[in-house]
Amino acid sequence: MKAFSELFTNIDQTTSTNEKTDALVNYFATADEQDTIWCVALLSGRRPKRTVKTSELWEWSGELSGLPTWLQAESYHIVGDLAETISLLLPPNNETHDHALHDVINDLMDLANKDEQQRKAYITGMWKQFNKQELFVFNKLITGGFRVGVSDKIIIKALALHYKIDENVVAHRLTGQWVAQNNTLKALLAGNDNSVDLSKPYPFYLAYPLEAAPEELGSIDDWFIERKYDGIRGQIIVRDGALFAWSRGDDLLTEKFPEFHDLVNILPGGTVIDGEILPVRDGKYLPFHVMQTRIGRKNVTKKALQEAPLVMVCYDLLEHNGIDIRHLSLQERRLMLENLLEEIKKEHTVPLHISPLVNCNTWGGVSAQRLCSRDHSCEGLMLKRKNSEYKTGRRRGDWWKWKVDPLSIDGVLLYAQRGHGRRADLYTDFTFAVWDGDELVPFCKAYSGLTDKEMAEVDAWVKKNTLDKFGPVRSVTPTLVFEIGFEGINPSPRHKSGVALRFPRILRWRTDKSAKEANTKADLVELLNIYGIGERK
Repeated sequence: MKAFSELFTNIDQTTSTNEKTDALVNYFATADEQDTIWCVALLSGRRPKRTVKTSELWEWSGELSGLPTWLQAESYHIVGDLAETISLLLPPNNETHDHALHDVINDLMDLANKDEQQRKAYITGMWKQFNKQELFVFNKLITGGFRVGVSDKIIIKALALHYKIDENVVAHRLTGQWVAQNNTLKALLAGNDNSVDLSKPYPFYLAYPLEAAPEELGSIDDWFIERKYDGIRGQIIVRDGALFAWSRGDDLLTEKFPEFHDLVNILPGGTVIDGEILPVRDGKYLPFHVMQTRIGRKNVTKKALQEAPLVMVCYDLLEHNGIDIRHLSLQERRLMLENLLEEIKKEHTVPLHISPLVNCNTWGGVSAQRLCSRDHSCEGLMLKRKNSEYKTGRRRGDWWKWKVDPLSIDGVLLYAQRGHGRRADLYTDFTFAVWDGDELVPFCKAYSGLTDKEMAEVDAWVKKNTLDKFGPVRSVTPTLVFEIGFEGINPSPRHKSGVALRFPRILRWRTDKSAKEANTKADLVELLNIYGIGERK
């Protein structure tokens, strides 16, 4: 725990990619093998299930600290992180003990089979054995909110350096549903992990945002232009008589997508297709919030299948007849994909659509096609070099995404709440409202988009202009106006405004506008009528 706590702190306190990579490499070189695989599992989001309730942690920490409940709650509102709050409130320990990371995690998992008194005895006993740094990490393991500033790309690079393995191989070995128990990194990276099966997907190749003029990419003849659809990026895999559907987030969603189940008897064995999973109705692709109604259901009903049937818009073929073909050019892979879909559609109706190419002779024509993306229920365009291999992760040079400019609305700041982590002492999470007659109606929450200087200024303003308190939330004098950008708008009976925004964020602080000049609910409805599902004119 001491070594892992030091690693956690070193990663959390630097923004340097190289320093984070070096810290991981050093940890892999010195830590116990059973600890290192749990380190990778935790940092990559493969945490064990929680076995202790938050209410229990509050009660037990209150007993040890001697602090009243109201002071614990106020401390939490200030700190913004449960694990850190408890570690700060607990009394310091004069004597500390070290424990293996894997032993601690195994003990925490075993608490699922213990009664409350046994759970309390273990947790409070461990609280008395750690210094403040280790307490914080231990509490993170308990609460499950294990977030630290290290990306999968950094983890992959560190493992590749330590084990002297190609990064693409490492990335592939870390996909799928592997487990850390009774396993080692060496075995996992060598492909000897018994928990890895035929379902294993390939790491996704991701595009970079295009910020320069497209003309700088060279001849348009070297590029495929496709629509950028707004669904779930996924892979459909058929191997050895079984079908698997993975999301880009490494979630196995096969059971939630019954539309694809028949493909196991249609697609050849050893086939992996990369694409976008989308709901469709009357031949038109539907907005993302319709997709959410499908994936959010525990059981997919007949009604849901009828209202939002799914298809995959196929982008790429990664495995063909059991052979990894990612090293081939995109042009070759796409031709193989077209031939595959054409062949199976001679005898079957399948929920697989080839991603249509946008044919343009000039970059000016591409720019024009981008501007009408929303008419196709798309976010923009994808630009892919024809001779590109299928790489791993987000790489510059060959694949670019060129999204349309966001929609925007001017809203009035109505409520503020402190952020989390490094923002825990600042009011950075905001609720915005538009006018409905003489009333301000909340329509979205946003927390990103301001500079550090602007955040400090708004934070100071919130503290001086608070009208009321609702737990951690502060209502403020409705005078500040901000331009809010968003990717899409959908009807929502759960919101008072009647709409829900997709990816809202702050575009700018409108210091040039008064509150009365902010937009209205009618303006939102107008945008909904133009861009919302079933309302397009």
